[in-house]
Amino acid sequence: MPPHEPAGRQHSEQQPKAVVYEALTTKSLFFSLQDVQSHMLILRPDALQLEYTRIMMGFLLHRPQPTRIAMIGLGGGSLAKFCYRYLPEAVIEVVEINRHVLALRDTFAIPADDQRFCVHLADGAEFVQATCHKYDVLLADGFDVGGLPEALSTQKYYDDCYQLLQPGGILVANLHGPKAELETVLARIRASFHGCLLLVQDPEATNRIAFAVKDAPQALLSMAGVRRPPAFDEQAWCDLVPSMARVFLASRELARSNATP
Repeated sequence: MPPHEPAGRQHSEQQPKAVVYEALTTKSLFFSLQDVQSHMLILRPDALQLEYTRIMMGFLLHRPQPTRIAMIGLGGGSLAKFCYRYLPEAVIEVVEINRHVLALRDTFAIPADDQRFCVHLADGAEFVQATCHKYDVLLADGFDVGGLPEALSTQKYYDDCYQLLQPGGILVANLHGPKAELETVLARIRASFHGCLLLVQDPEATNRIAFAVKDAPQALLSMAGVRRPPAFDEQAWCDLVPSMARVFLASRELARSNATP
């Protein structure tokens, strides 16, 4: 099935419509009143406003200069816009299943497709299974009105995520849901990535961010510190530093716990 025609999950015409709330200086994207999907400053559309998105950029501590990034879930495009602006050497491919979300692309100042940026209307689970490319980074942030979709949380899905990555490539998954469900998902990520898993809690919400590296089980235990990648915008990095510190400290704690007899 071509990438622009999702087939497996609920067809995009049946996907819930997103609601945009616009204030004087901000725009927000909702599927329900309980959960904000995206939040944007109108005068700084490329800035990351939600803490979980800044934590997800923690992949830079492992892969500071990625050349190919895949994203599952577009939403208001926060991560896509940030990576497009501040990682100019990276080719970025985004997959979004909801046609109504894609219709808001201009509303949230998401760049047009070009030689290094492309957004597909497609099913994320089908994409990771079928794509012929290999990626340095996979950012998984696909949710619907019911939370984390089943198709984006199966053992097969995480196995496919592992196969999609280059050796040393990193999966970063935003997770949110009931504790028992999350523990099942985390066990599947550990199984797919041969035990490699780092968890970072979002202090502003109930999100947990999972990091897993392919074929490098010690990679997340040996981060060298919070260092700005070469040529990365200094002000943008300053905005990320507190979140990068959370990732680094979590990796130190994981290393200590693994070293304890």
